[in-house]
Amino acid sequence: MLTMIGKRLMFAIPSLIGVVIVTFLLTRALPGDPAAYFAGPAATKEAVEQIRKKLGLDKPLIEQFFRYTNDLAHGDFGNSLTTGQPVAAEIRNRLPASAELTLLGLIVSVVIAIPLGVLAATRPGSWVDHLCRVTTTAGVSLPVFFTGLVLVYVFYFRLGWSPAPLGRLDVFYSAPPTVTGFYLIDTLIARDLEAFRSALSQLILPATTLAIFSLAPIARMTRASMLAVLSSEFVRTARASGLSPATVIVTYAFRNAMLPVITTLSMVFSFLLGANVLVEKVFAWPGIGSYAVEALISSDFAPVQGFVLTMAVMYVLLNLVIDILYGVIDPRVRLEG
Repeated sequence: MLTMIGKRLMFAIPSLIGVVIVTFLLTRALPGDPAAYFAGPAATKEAVEQIRKKLGLDKPLIEQFFRYTNDLAHGDFGNSLTTGQPVAAEIRNRLPASAELTLLGLIVSVVIAIPLGVLAATRPGSWVDHLCRVTTTAGVSLPVFFTGLVLVYVFYFRLGWSPAPLGRLDVFYSAPPTVTGFYLIDTLIARDLEAFRSALSQLILPATTLAIFSLAPIARMTRASMLAVLSSEFVRTARASGLSPATVIVTYAFRNAMLPVITTLSMVFSFLLGANVLVEKVFAWPGIGSYAVEALISSDFAPVQGFVLTMAVMYVLLNLVIDILYGVIDPRVRLEG
């Protein structure tokens, strides 16, 4: 297992280097001039050139790249032009908000999608199977931002059941002392149940939006994988041996059907990291997705590069976790590694 993990980490290094190079080149190719934006619309050409020189944008592209990689090697992502704060500090402060939203949305979708897929596979042609098909079709068809806007319109504007989609906490509550950065956990640690309820109510709609988006592929893959396993010979042998249906489904079929589902979970999690950007803008969520969008609009290179690099590192770590889970579920993966 350790050898397999080491190999995966070695293969990840070229990927991260490629991400750094491509992100740097793409940000430089974007339209807009950071110096002109920072100087303001009333600035003269001399003032813009002075700011460009101060930012180092007058240097050759290769020199800018080597300076950027040297800063990265020292853990410096640069400073944001719009906020004036170090990008690493901004990402460190905003990442827990995005992670909390993404993980809660993924947990909700897994809790619903996997049992739904298993029930649909064990009862083909039933109303559960038709419900699974309708749900997966709707989840794939609806854009994530449209789903979020509909939920806000129905549950906040029309029914008034949900609080205003304006961040992680209601304006009447203060943020808990930072321990994990996850408000649901930090409020429980601080024993502030009112703030916990406020944080949970603010999370319900955006997490539901992400859950609807991610539920479809998980339920569909669970159903297809379970159908394939249930028709295999070892499942028929287990049934012929007199084992109970629950034992056959849970012990024999479900575990063997988990590998494709786990692969789908890793893909869905990466999709959610991208969908987070839209959901955070709809719900005014102070995560790194909205931070990157605002920086992109203002041609602020450093936050965009820091955001992409952070997402790449998270994706590499996620794939590593998936590989470890493969080895835990199926010993043959460890032997092949």
